[in-house]
Amino acid sequence: MPPKAADREAAYFPRLAAERLDIALCRASAAVARAAEARAGETGIGVGQHLVLKMLAEVGPSSQRVLSDQLRIDRSVMVGICDSLEKAGHVRRERDADDRRAYAVTLTGSGRRLLARAEDAVPEFLDDTFGNLTPAERERLSTLLAKCLGLRP
Repeated sequence: MPPKAADREAAYFPRLAAERLDIALCRASAAVARAAEARAGETGIGVGQHLVLKMLAEVGPSSQRVLSDQLRIDRSVMVGICDSLEKAGHVRRERDADDRRAYAVTLTGSGRRLLARAEDAVPEFLDDTFGNLTPAERERLSTLLAKCLGLRP
């Protein structure tokens, strides 16, 4: 007796994901992005804002162009991120001393405090999101994704 349509349909995506790594990776990425945005809503800081504050804390004042390029965030989206962070007092824009045509985005004390609160939530988020993976599998996934992105040999 052939399998019921509902059984064939329910079994389709697992088969597709096994055959098409690109599809599986896109779906996994979308699921992680949704989880990150949901968690961001709880902490009061969007993922893009979090990444900008984190980079500024680690590398110091940077232009919006550099932030956009390094964080792989579209430049038009970066403008909105920086505008909202500046309006809330978490960053300030100042003329770049090396290039008077550009502005350097600088982290403020308020931004450092917001970043610290957001960073405190990261370990729990990672545990919740990647809880089905062992620590060794997480490390392997990190290595493989970096390799896919050309970040490590």
